[in-house]
Amino acid sequence: MTEGYGYLSHRLLGRRVRDIASGTEGELMAVVNENVSDSGAERWVHLAYVRDPSGLEFTTAVGNIVPAGYIDLLEGSMPRRPRPRE
Repeated sequence: MTEGYGYLSHRLLGRRVRDIASGTEGELMAVVNENVSDSGAERWVHLAYVRDPSGLEFTTAVGNIVPAGYIDLLEGSMPRRPRPRE
């Protein structure tokens, strides 16, 4: 069964997000079900379109986006490791 191209709803649409793969932050503009295959076999993925502060848009996997500040919040709540002695 083939899925069709289309826009998907997402809880972070219009909000500031971070792409954990690149560390880039921007506004989530759209989430799209898109065929990314360049051969005869279809390969459908959910892509997130993010607009960075300069106005350029880039795509990433939907699983790579988190709310902006989320990583900082996680890192702040983790216990610090002691430095190894020399």
